[in-house]
Amino acid sequence: MQNVKDYIAQHKDRFINELIDLLKIPSVSADPAYNQDVLNTADAVKESLEKAGCDKVEICETPGYPIVYGEKIIDPNLPTVLVYGHYDVQPADPIDLWTSPPFEPVIKKTDMHPEGAIFARGACDDKGQMYMHVKALEYMTHTGNLPCNVKFMIEGEEEVGSESLAWFVPRNKEKLANDVILISDTGMIANDIPSITTGLRGLSYVEVEVTGPNRDLHSGLYGGAVANPINILTKMIASLHDENNHITIPGFYDKVEELSREERDEMAKAPFSLEDYKAALDIDDVHGEAGYTTNERNSIRPTLDVNGIWGGYTGEGAKTVIASKAYAKISMRLVPGQEWEEITELFKKHFESIAPKSVKVEVKPHHGGQGYVTPIDNIGYQAASKAYQETFGVTPIPQRSGGSIPIVALFEQELKSKTILMGFGLNSDAIHSPNEHFGVWNYLKGIETIPYFYQYFTELSK
Repeated sequence: MQNVKDYIAQHKDRFINELIDLLKIPSVSADPAYNQDVLNTADAVKESLEKAGCDKVEICETPGYPIVYGEKIIDPNLPTVLVYGHYDVQPADPIDLWTSPPFEPVIKKTDMHPEGAIFARGACDDKGQMYMHVKALEYMTHTGNLPCNVKFMIEGEEEVGSESLAWFVPRNKEKLANDVILISDTGMIANDIPSITTGLRGLSYVEVEVTGPNRDLHSGLYGGAVANPINILTKMIASLHDENNHITIPGFYDKVEELSREERDEMAKAPFSLEDYKAALDIDDVHGEAGYTTNERNSIRPTLDVNGIWGGYTGEGAKTVIASKAYAKISMRLVPGQEWEEITELFKKHFESIAPKSVKVEVKPHHGGQGYVTPIDNIGYQAASKAYQETFGVTPIPQRSGGSIPIVALFEQELKSKTILMGFGLNSDAIHSPNEHFGVWNYLKGIETIPYFYQYFTELSK
């Protein structure tokens, strides 16, 4: 593997330009207006896998967007690594907060990325990190350094719940058979402090609708006599947390895993500056559940957040109206032990129960998934740790993430495989936000590190 740095240096500009071309395609899975762009991205991923050295690549149809499958089988007796990634991206809204157009990638230097970062929607989540694996495969196949078998499964619906993946995986267990699953859709602590994500939170996502009168009403003629759905909805939402920011839904915490003091102390060893954290977000103070630190609140504790709320008149000027309806989108991040479907039902039952008789409430479940924990004594984790040590020069820190990748639990259930989460992005890379970016250094470092995972995993599997 010693020539991997030379190979990257020789092809650096091409690697960057290929990623930029991929980022130009607005593969927004949530918006039907981008349907053809999502399909075009699948075609582009297929072509990149073929050029990288896969012997077999196919676009697999599903009830939704297709899954791109590729494989390079060099010896059935050797271990097989299954790489998962996604080619769809989040909507770019609000567009006016971007400093450059979201689908016109540019490289700009930042304090965190002095060598430059690629600014574009999907740069880090997940096109940039997915494409690291494609280029790592190219290096290994073109230089004769591929030590085991590899399969790719790249989907187009991760940002909208991976429903088609949940349909595809159980129907293709033999095709997807593997010894370990490798994903880069997470981050690390810092460029000089690598980390491996060992835990993910689950997710329950719902939309609520509150209906009052059968039409919008004049607020002068009816105000004070008829329930205002917007007022009611905001009161209901406010009641979902108590004065300690504890979620008030009955039964919500019944299956929450409580970490030991020793485990919490280990987590606390990860470098963290509260002042830097607040400065980066331009906030005067943090906010969350009493009794837990900031890093615990966003990783090992469940949460409930309103992701959007609307109703009534929101245009220019004034319109004195009592709206007929009000809406909100709400997500709950869950910890291992909490069943997302059970939590969704608990939310629905509670939210409907606290509504006054003056309104009607409907709770519409969207999607969800289970939390996940990877044991650090697993040979996959050990191979990843050795790979980071090789290229970063230090041992990575195991870290639980606040994010959710619901399909990880699905993989273990259906494919009986452990998942290793090797992320190379940073928390400051603004994924899901305006001005998303991915450091050029991080992108190339991922390409350098991933081949060592294959080497060490193959060695440890003997």
